[in-house]
Amino acid sequence: MKTKKIPEMKPTFLERMKLLLPDEKDLQSYLDILKVKPVKSFRCNTLKISPEDLKKRLEEKGWKIFQPWGNYPEVMIVEGKYIRSCSQIDKLATDSVESLAKKEVNLKRTLNSPQQKTSDYLLIDSIKSTNESECNLEDLEPGEFGRSLEHILGYYYIQELASMLPIIALKPREDEIFLDLCAAPGSKTTQATAEMKNTGSVFANEVSLGRLRILASNLERCGTTNTLITKKDGIILCKRFKELGIFPDKILVDAPCSGEGTLRSSYQTYLMWNEKTIKRLSKIQKRLVESAIEILKSGGEMIYSTCTHAPEENEEVVNWVLENFPEMKLQKIELPIKTRPGLTKWKDKKFLPELKKCVRVYPHDNNTEGFFVAKFRKEK
Repeated sequence: MKTKKIPEMKPTFLERMKLLLPDEKDLQSYLDILKVKPVKSFRCNTLKISPEDLKKRLEEKGWKIFQPWGNYPEVMIVEGKYIRSCSQIDKLATDSVESLAKKEVNLKRTLNSPQQKTSDYLLIDSIKSTNESECNLEDLEPGEFGRSLEHILGYYYIQELASMLPIIALKPREDEIFLDLCAAPGSKTTQATAEMKNTGSVFANEVSLGRLRILASNLERCGTTNTLITKKDGIILCKRFKELGIFPDKILVDAPCSGEGTLRSSYQTYLMWNEKTIKRLSKIQKRLVESAIEILKSGGEMIYSTCTHAPEENEEVVNWVLENFPEMKLQKIELPIKTRPGLTKWKDKKFLPELKKCVRVYPHDNNTEGFFVAKFRKEK
């Protein structure tokens, strides 16, 4: 199959990335990972099936499944599938399962705790696949990932790893009111409903009719029953919520952005990127966040996230919130991957020291897309 040619990076964008990643080796690692397609990651929909049962089903299809984050077994990667004609399959069927199980148990006992770093789980996984390594592993067929029976039934949601981080950071709970202000296509909404076990109330808002249809389809496929879809401009919706006395416990503002973090999967971003768009989006993002703050319940929490590296759309927005809304306090974020602190300066702009609590996710640090996450708590 012919590989699509990666568009040339715009000089202005490269200069900005040099400022963000001043170390030459660090920058080169970033540029190198952009040439590599992201892993095939997905999230088990625990409303319909357990991670254990889903993993078993997929492995029976010959798929090689890896769970990268120990505390989040629902997060999975499919590394490929084994060729069933491999002569080693017969050997796998007759190998001593007990012997392999003992090796795994002994290894787990040597770990300092049941929740170790990813490298520990990689080691366990390597023991499980000792015999499998002798088989040939190949990529899934084009479209196979999305048209499998398990996907059609809503047993899993295809979702990029970094995209799962905002909900992991926000931690929506059972019986809460949760608002996803920019919800389509539904990855984070369905992730939240699973965390809430279909209890409470979820509002999934999307202004685009075309994207709204995709959102509705994904919610139905995943079996969500606690969600109301709204089609409104986010700012107008928040005003309506205020009039109706609806004050969410948790709000996600996964804002529309320039998408710099998606270069690995969306080559179109190379062509569409420009600094004027960044400045325009920054104004929209501030208005969305301001509207969300007005309806966030006292003691409630809000995530502001983007899939871009641009400080104008990230730290500048967060700094603006802190300067204009003293009731909003930044919270420390714990995530299962390597993150870098938010910036305290960008070019000639200086930001509050508090912004170190924000997290930046770079593609070459974790083999993911790029992301930015900030968590607020409303104290009033």
